[in-house]
Amino acid sequence: MNQPAATPSVQRVDSRHRYEIHVDGVRAGLTAYRDRDDQRVFFHTEIDDAFAGQGLASVLVEEALGDVRASGKRIVPVCPYVAKFLTKHTEFADITDPVTPEVLEWLESARSH
Repeated sequence: MNQPAATPSVQRVDSRHRYEIHVDGVRAGLTAYRDRDDQRVFFHTEIDDAFAGQGLASVLVEEALGDVRASGKRIVPVCPYVAKFLTKHTEFADITDPVTPEVLEWLESARSH
């Protein structure tokens, strides 16, 4: 008999600048960000191979973007996965800012510190 899949949980880990998704207490993936004024700039999303194909990236990003909205911030989708997610989830369009050369320059310097 197959065990029912555990309900994944998502939490923001401010000290590490990321949201993590956990399944049965195991970190299954993350989406990383840096904050720039009122913008949360997402630059990387990954799901561990052991958890691939379960739709966890979608759950993770949806929860993270919901948290951004609740925080009163705006989304900047540098991460290709987040950008693709936003094309299908237009409910976040009102809080999404474009990726600009300035943002990319800022992100590069923010990540190198």
